[in-house]
Amino acid sequence: MTSSRSWRSEEVARNDRALLRAAREVLAVDGVHASVASIAARAGVGVGSLYRRYRTKQELFQRLCLIALREYLDAATEGLAMDDPWEGLMHYAMASIRSGPGSLAPVAGTFEPTDEMTDLAEQGDRAVARLVERAHQAKVLRAGVTPVDLELLIEQLSKSPLQEQLQRQGRTELYDAARNARERVIAIALDGLRAVPAGPVPGQPPGYELFAMRWVPPAGGAQQSE
Repeated sequence: MTSSRSWRSEEVARNDRALLRAAREVLAVDGVHASVASIAARAGVGVGSLYRRYRTKQELFQRLCLIALREYLDAATEGLAMDDPWEGLMHYAMASIRSGPGSLAPVAGTFEPTDEMTDLAEQGDRAVARLVERAHQAKVLRAGVTPVDLELLIEQLSKSPLQEQLQRQGRTELYDAARNARERVIAIALDGLRAVPAGPVPGQPPGYELFAMRWVPPAGGAQQSE
């Protein structure tokens, strides 16, 4: 009986992780109009399973945002624990970019934030403000950059229209090149925050095939119907 209950609990947790991951991915492409059916299909579960876990789509979005707020606070706290102010700031920025806050922007205003969400947001804001202040005091952050500047930059960099388009097209042969190009763009943008000139740009320079090949139908791929 215990083994059966444990297996069931693990399955529920696995399905929930899949739903949350799928919801983030579908939101990144479809925005607030993301359908429950699309999210369930991407997660590999039935719509009924989704509704057993989350009574409404808004409740699912609320859960996503709560998780994101915890991740941002954790990243900022870890950054503050680092001795080097620049490394601490970059740790927060990179962790936040990779968690993808930009994909959650469309759900803003679609539900009422809970007290827990508000508290986490305020804690996170204070921690980020401290990261920025510490970097300014060490004179490693470009003068005039504010916490809001940093957060807006993170939101912009956390989405990759190129990678999203390639994913929709199934252009797996371009995935690695697109990932490399994105990492370079992120490095270039974040280096722009430095008070002193940065080092060389990482990775290989991207080629124009990332633009040109998107216009070539995949070999053997079906044409989209009108």
